[in-house]
Amino acid sequence: MENNPLKTEFLFEKVNYKILFIGLAVVALGYLLMSGGGSTDPKVFSEDIFNFRRIRLAPTVVLIGYGITIYAILKNPKKGTETFPEDQPIKTKK
Repeated sequence: MENNPLKTEFLFEKVNYKILFIGLAVVALGYLLMSGGGSTDPKVFSEDIFNFRRIRLAPTVVLIGYGITIYAILKNPKKGTETFPEDQPIKTKK
């Protein structure tokens, strides 16, 4: 038997991980934009929770971030180089 070192490969390429972390950062930014606007006194109602930033901008940023992360997962940097076992020639022992 030959000593074949185990090949460890990551699930994605480096580019995919970069795009994935950018997407996660955009999602986190969206949730930060959504936070705040509360009142310190529970008897006083604050209209700040209904402003444009919390109602329109922040959810849009979160959805864009989720779209970026889905793109990072589905992106295949090795387009056209993927081979399947049934495509390779059969090796016979002689």
